[in-house]
Amino acid sequence: MRRKTWGSVAAADLVFIICTACDAPRPMAPARAASGARVASLTSPADLVRQLAAERGIVPLPPTPYVRPALSRLGQALAFDKILSGTRDISCMTCHLPAFATGDGKSLSIGQGGIGLGPPRTHPGGVFIPRNAPPLFNMSALRRLFWDGRVEVDAQGAFHTPASSQLTPEMTRVFEFGAVSALPLFPVTSRDEMRGYGGNELAAIDDGDFAAIWDGIMKRLAAIPEYRGMFEAAYPGTRFGDMTFAHAANAIAGFIVDRLSFNDTPWDRFLAGRDDALSPAQLDGAQTFLTLKCSLCHNSSTFSDEQFHDVAVPQIGPGEGDGSSGRDDFGRMRVSDNANDRYRFRTSPLRNIELTGPYGHDGAIVSLRAFVDHYSESETRLVDYDPSQLEPSLQSTLLGTSTAILARRDTLLDGVLFSPATSEKLMQYLSALTDDRARNLSRLVPARVPSGLPVDRP
Repeated sequence: MRRKTWGSVAAADLVFIICTACDAPRPMAPARAASGARVASLTSPADLVRQLAAERGIVPLPPTPYVRPALSRLGQALAFDKILSGTRDISCMTCHLPAFATGDGKSLSIGQGGIGLGPPRTHPGGVFIPRNAPPLFNMSALRRLFWDGRVEVDAQGAFHTPASSQLTPEMTRVFEFGAVSALPLFPVTSRDEMRGYGGNELAAIDDGDFAAIWDGIMKRLAAIPEYRGMFEAAYPGTRFGDMTFAHAANAIAGFIVDRLSFNDTPWDRFLAGRDDALSPAQLDGAQTFLTLKCSLCHNSSTFSDEQFHDVAVPQIGPGEGDGSSGRDDFGRMRVSDNANDRYRFRTSPLRNIELTGPYGHDGAIVSLRAFVDHYSESETRLVDYDPSQLEPSLQSTLLGTSTAILARRDTLLDGVLFSPATSEKLMQYLSALTDDRARNLSRLVPARVPSGLPVDRP
């Protein structure tokens, strides 16, 4: 990550971030007009907030890409069909439940072999996935996916993924929606998430042989006439026999983009010119958010800079096999091999954030208010972290790495201190980032899937 330096921050920003102990919005430096000239004054609080947003690069979402109805229907079926998992007991949406805003309400998901759905889900062996299941909203607007950004589309349009050359140019030419088209390629290859450790032909494949795993899933789908027809309807002019799992992944992405892109929040309506779209408390909260350091990282249309930061989140759960204990998670370093990236994770997008807890790369912070509070004196909150907020099976997994995490904490957080009243203002603003259509997603669950396997309905 290229860390922000004072020389790279706009002069107008210095008014806000030169003092790290900001407990109230500071006066805004004269705003820049589109022509580059300075505007002498702003006529209202709403105008001020819009100008602050423009200074931070916080803009409306880009238009949602068109998705062919047949492609979305295919993607919906695949996303909910357990045939994609090794022992046919878990689907993509088992950990991204519509009832929990495309998460599962757990700090860490329980993948293959789990029993139950949502927060009560358990595993006989207590096996947790190392990272929190992120939400699936507005994915076409993101170019870096997963907490460590291991799936990425760069500025030249090239895909960078764990599959390396096994993701061929022929496969990437199928992709229609950017990085999210590659996303579904990888949970199906993970033993803990979907593939399992034995008792099925997918588990028998070597871990690094992505192509063979994908081919194995396509053989399963080929045995179901309904799926063959759905694939050919979704990709007119292409025979099923000429398709790869890239076509399945792109279809799942199409479903996600088609049905989980939401751009009608109070904030969106406000940016479009409706001064009354925000309540007075939300407007005040917006000014607070935009004049503190929050928006230096939570910006763009998704409220994520898609960079990687160490924000002093405690490490819980089984970890990714890092460190002397094997229970640590080195974050972006696992992708970049750069020691400076240790404990850095991608900035979380904030749209619909009030619906998508727990929070942090490992879900260590259960409530949104606690996560907002965490950014004030984060060093103290890390050291004093109380694992009793976690479900019982995770309470004993807190790793004593606070010193190492703090040694690499982003310097933007140095000295940040604000009061409970400021936290409440920030919470008011975050509530304006929720699209009411995201509150009830039960309509996404299909009545059945072509395999005939049961569909998860929490």
